[in-house]
Amino acid sequence: METTTERESHYKNLEKQTVREILENINNEDKTVPLAVEKALPQIEALATITAERMKNGGRLFYIGAGTSGRLGVVDASECPPTFGVPFDMVVGLIAGGDGAIRKAVEFAEDDAVQAWIDLQAFNINDKDVVVGIAASGTTPYVIGGLKTANEHNIVTGCIVCNSGSPVAAVAKYPVEVVTGPEFLTGSTRMKAGTAQKLVLNMLSTSVMIQLGHVQGNRMVDMQLSNHKLVNRGTHMVMEATGLSEEEAARLLKQYGSVRSAVDHYFKK
Repeated sequence: METTTERESHYKNLEKQTVREILENINNEDKTVPLAVEKALPQIEALATITAERMKNGGRLFYIGAGTSGRLGVVDASECPPTFGVPFDMVVGLIAGGDGAIRKAVEFAEDDAVQAWIDLQAFNINDKDVVVGIAASGTTPYVIGGLKTANEHNIVTGCIVCNSGSPVAAVAKYPVEVVTGPEFLTGSTRMKAGTAQKLVLNMLSTSVMIQLGHVQGNRMVDMQLSNHKLVNRGTHMVMEATGLSEEEAARLLKQYGSVRSAVDHYFKK
């Protein structure tokens, strides 16, 4: 495999650059990321399609990763319940070293090729589910081990990696390879590679949830009303759908608990 994520930066003597130069050069590198993601759209489509199919039949989506990659999976999984109103265990993010590793790195946790499957078993994983390994380098043992064992149990596997021809991509049934190239800061894959992974995760979870029916038009009709901002947003969504006043829409939303239910009950009366 070619580990372009580890190649030397295109920029030299970073400590001698002005702040403006540093920012402009980082921004110039960041501009290349969406183009790299675009090249992987057919792979993302294949993974999103099979994931939605499995989840329509009662399956769940699991992300496994280490370090930045693991944290990004946890973030995406954590956002699905409030955004789409799904159960907290429908999309699950697992990070090498456990939840404590979200805030503080756990040494050598990513080198354990057995632990990912142990972590997945805690959720009674089965062949209805999907496991997506996230690994910028594509070489993380935690991810490789988890995907291999998932394959042995006839579970759909995918991955998001940022090198071509990696061991992780080789073991995943639905690989997504976004080749982002050298980082501004040599080897710091929390930068371009992390950005690419975040973009792909956004695309994957959002497209899946749309396929599952949790979006109407362009609205998050099943979102959780967990703070005043979201209640206000939901109220205006009900207003737009029904033509009600703000006061009436707020009352209906409070009564039925979600935008979808409020609108449905309004038109059934």
